[in-house]
Amino acid sequence: MTAPRFESGPLAAGPLVGGISGRGFQIDGKLYEGVLLTPQAAAAWDAPALAALEAAHVAPALALEPRPEFLILGTGAAMAFPPRAFIAALEASEIGVEAMDSRAAARTWGLLRGEGRWIAAALMPLEK
Repeated sequence: MTAPRFESGPLAAGPLVGGISGRGFQIDGKLYEGVLLTPQAAAAWDAPALAALEAAHVAPALALEPRPEFLILGTGAAMAFPPRAFIAALEASEIGVEAMDSRAAARTWGLLRGEGRWIAAALMPLEK
């Protein structure tokens, strides 16, 4: 029996999280404590407290054409649920929300972008 061969295909264009440290996310040689990610760019994000999160806080990451399939929301060091009004506002715009802790969100971003998925992410800082 022959062992399976794993070959990597071409990487999807755009920013990828190259590392995670106690303070944030390393992307293209820069360290971001909070970051908004699109397939085209990474931007520093001064994330509000999760309970105060509104759709306007992530609007720059959603201003894509075509619109992203969904938003990966990294909720910080631990998984927490965003406000219902936030989810409802994004769903009204036909954008789903997948919430998870920020480390998991960074890994999920890399996996889904590796598949070429057209998504956005908002990663809250790991430490406040």
